[in-house]
Amino acid sequence: MKQKIDKALVALDIHPVLVDIGASGAPPQIWEPIAHCATYVGFDPDRRELRDIPDGQFARSIIVNEAVTSVSGQDEAHFYLTHSPYCSSTLHPNTKSLDNYLFADLFAVEGEASVPASTMSAVLNRLSLSGIDWFKTDSQGTDLRLFKSLPNEARSRILAVDIEPGLTDFYVGEDVFVDSHAYLTQNGFWLSNLNVCGTVRMSRSTLAVVNGHGIPLDERLAQRTVRKSPGWCEARYFRSIDWLAKSNFSKREYVLLWVFALMDGQLGFALDVGVAYGQTFGPDKMSQFMETEPVTLMKRIHRKHHIFRQFRKIWNHIPILFPKRTF
Repeated sequence: MKQKIDKALVALDIHPVLVDIGASGAPPQIWEPIAHCATYVGFDPDRRELRDIPDGQFARSIIVNEAVTSVSGQDEAHFYLTHSPYCSSTLHPNTKSLDNYLFADLFAVEGEASVPASTMSAVLNRLSLSGIDWFKTDSQGTDLRLFKSLPNEARSRILAVDIEPGLTDFYVGEDVFVDSHAYLTQNGFWLSNLNVCGTVRMSRSTLAVVNGHGIPLDERLAQRTVRKSPGWCEARYFRSIDWLAKSNFSKREYVLLWVFALMDGQLGFALDVGVAYGQTFGPDKMSQFMETEPVTLMKRIHRKHHIFRQFRKIWNHIPILFPKRTF
């Protein structure tokens, strides 16, 4: 599939701009097929888990060791450094809510600091970036307000958004999923992917009490055996075709959205975009390519599934064919 993506991007000389707010750990794996021709901008003021980007992974990579703020004119942000770097935030952890969950200690505040901060508008100007194509934010509670703080022109032309909002309020005043989802779907996006994540709903104080009563309970046992309760989610949104049409987007945006759809396995939507491209700009080699390739991939996946089903049928009949053998 990477060759198909390369062909589409090279044809229109497209160089996607990928923004990663909360860049602890590695860049999102889904970006790998386009990394070689993309500009990557990663933000994280907590350097404990901030990794250097290998040379050559992206066409251009920039790490900004600053917090991103939604408040214009604010050049510093108060940052709560938690036990786990992945939980550090400009919002204070909500102790009352967290006390119900076994992983509460990850949010223990071990320090506070005033860190350099910028708005996304200021950073775009500083880096001479005209816009953003894929906006990924895991800001620990402020994803929606950061997206809304973008200049209207830049925000309206973003094609893909990844957010990680809470389903409950682990931070004081955080942007939760219901509000984020409502805003995005009302403003030209549709939900492409949703991964519900969770943790054990049990107080650490209960663990201590039970052990104090002579009933040994190891935390690892609870983590491995208790069904996780939903706590947050990883959500991916793509622009709708209606939004493309009413915003008078160019061929670049149609092709890039098509590429993003392929990367996320949304072959049906990719085909929708391909047809819309042809209807908007007229049939050409690119429109034919955008319609043909998703169908080719569908057929390839179908063949793989068929081969697997046939193999499984044969495997299931082995005990019947060789009843005395042990497999």
